[in-house]
Amino acid sequence: MKKNYTDEKTGMDYTLVGGVYLPNLVSTDTNNPIGIWGQRHKEYLKENHKLMYYNLLTQGKLNSYLHDVDVRAKDMYDTLIKQLAENEGITEQLKAENQMLWVQRMNNIANQAREIVFNEIICNSSN
Repeated sequence: MKKNYTDEKTGMDYTLVGGVYLPNLVSTDTNNPIGIWGQRHKEYLKENHKLMYYNLLTQGKLNSYLHDVDVRAKDMYDTLIKQLAENEGITEQLKAENQMLWVQRMNNIANQAREIVFNEIICNSSN
């Protein structure tokens, strides 16, 4: 028996180990850090899109996919915070004059931004 074997149909390589051919599984995925948004999307996929989750996992593309989602979501969140604060007139002057009011309004903006990112990216990223 040959030490190595390539299946013509699938293109997968196999190595003979103890009389049995085992597939040569090599992860091509990166080890990029996954932030909170990527983790939330991963949980969303596991609960709602299991096929996509397992396809990405078995193809070795899950980490890079989640990293991309995480980066897009973080960028969108940061942009939304700035835009919403500007639209509502929340300034550094307000922060200096009335810190509690500033914190309340910024918390409201942060909650709005989180909800928008969750609905637009976390629940809708399927490409």
